[in-house]
Amino acid sequence: MKGLKNKVVIITGAAAGIGKATALRFAEEGANIVIADFADGSAAVQEVTAKGVQAVYAQVNVTDPESVKAMVAKAIEVFGKVDVLINNAGITKDAMMKKMTKEAWDAVIDVNLTGVFNCTSAVLPHLLAQKAGVVLTTSSVVGLYGNLGQTNYAAAKWGVIGMTKSWAKEMARHGLRFNCVAPGFIATEMVKKIPEQVLNEKILIKVPAGRLGEPEEIAAAFAFLASDDAKFINGAVLSVDGACTL
Repeated sequence: MKGLKNKVVIITGAAAGIGKATALRFAEEGANIVIADFADGSAAVQEVTAKGVQAVYAQVNVTDPESVKAMVAKAIEVFGKVDVLINNAGITKDAMMKKMTKEAWDAVIDVNLTGVFNCTSAVLPHLLAQKAGVVLTTSSVVGLYGNLGQTNYAAAKWGVIGMTKSWAKEMARHGLRFNCVAPGFIATEMVKKIPEQVLNEKILIKVPAGRLGEPEEIAAAFAFLASDDAKFINGAVLSVDGACTL
């Protein structure tokens, strides 16, 4: 990809899953990485640095603005700049609407929606000052089409699309780009724990491609959108879902 070498990339939720795959892909492109996660990211740092780039772990609670500011401050302290923010941290607390609690609603909205606002707010002054930068956010096919038992998750993932499009309109003239990736059913550790019968009868039947996506395929989409190859793409939502939403 053009223009990723020596870029500084903050990735939230980067200790595992899609976040770690994305960190490794950007490292392969020559970028330096901030592994930002509430969970321990030291193992991910080791995997990233094995690619020949620099990496640092920043523990962060994306629901806490002060914790997020400390994450960005660490990136600036270590690397002197931030070029790309990937808002990937997310949780689920699923329940049908008639059983969904206020606690479950608040928890998912706080991490998946307000967390994106917090992280983007913290990095934005640095991007505006350098008149360049990219913010990418993990949405979901659920955010586009809804899903049974995921009122809170769907609301948050639709919400980040609305924020992304608004930010693109506000700040394109300042040289900043904002886009979303909307993954379908991806073979993360969480999905791999689903019983095979449920996976085949409830999930794969919805995917015309006939398989789960790989975290690396989401990472490739992020790498493309962050690169100079995508420098005229702003305010977009890229679905990576094996045609499951057609």
